[in-house]
Order: sequence, then C-alpha cells, then structure tokens
Amino acid sequence: MPAVQETIEQVKQIDVDQYKYGFTTDIETEKAPKGLNEDIVRFISEKKGEPAWMLEWRLEAYQRWLAMEEPTWAKVSYPKIDFQDLYYYAAPKGQSGPKSLDEVDPELLRTYEKLGIPLKEQEILAGVRKQGEPSGLDEDSGEARPY
Repeated sequence: MPAVQETIEQVKQIDVDQYKYGFTTDIETEKAPKGLNEDIVRFISEKKGEPAWMLEWRLEAYQRWLAMEEPTWAKVSYPKIDFQDLYYYAAPKGQSGPKSLDEVDPELLRTYEKLGIPLKEQEILAGVRKQGEPSGLDEDSGEARPY
C-alpha cells in the first residue's frame, strides 16, 4: 500500500500546465468557439469539406454522446471534465490550402519534425493532400517521385 500512496503523491506533483515537449508553435490559428454543440459539429464538417452523409454521421454520434453518462471508477478520483471549456477545432490560418509542403508555414513544418511526424502524415496534416490520396513524395528520401 505505501507504493500506491507514493504514486498518488507523485501524480499530484505533476505540473499539468507544463507542456511535455517543452515548445510551442507560434502561428496564427483559426479556432471554433469553445464548447461542443450541433453548430460546432456543422462548423467542423464544413471546414473539412465533408460530404452530407459524414455530417449526418457526426450529428448522430454527437446525439449518442449526449445520452452517455460519464463512468465512475473505483478508487479513482479526478476533476470532472468540463467538455464545454475545450476547443474542438483549431487549424493554421490560411487563405487556401497549400499545393505542396513548400507553401506551408516553416514554423509548422519544424513542429512536425520535432514531433517526428512522417512526411506522408505532414502532407495530410498541412492540408496538402487528403488521407488516402497517393503522395508525390518518396517516403524514404522525401524527394519528389518521378512520373
């Protein structure tokens, strides 16, 4: 039992406001207002350019989530999560989607590198291509593939 108490004390001492990776990325972002409701779900779906069926699927999932009860766990105590105090959408500000990684904010690319995100995923995250589309990059070298 002393080991459990020691672990509890260690967890209490963790500074949750200190970002684990030790850096932030200073770029302009566009955010949805805090909170989650049908308008936010619609906003996110519109920003992502999703088809109507995907929006309907998300709205149904949101309604199911509203009907759920947060579980209670034996011998675990944590502060209640305020789901209305969270941002559910944030993206780098930009006029239109970049056509290549060369057009992406270098600060954002440095962040991807610090986090060890592979080139293929960087393209998706930066909006250069959609998930499932073939990449124009050689995954090993990062160089453009000849066609």
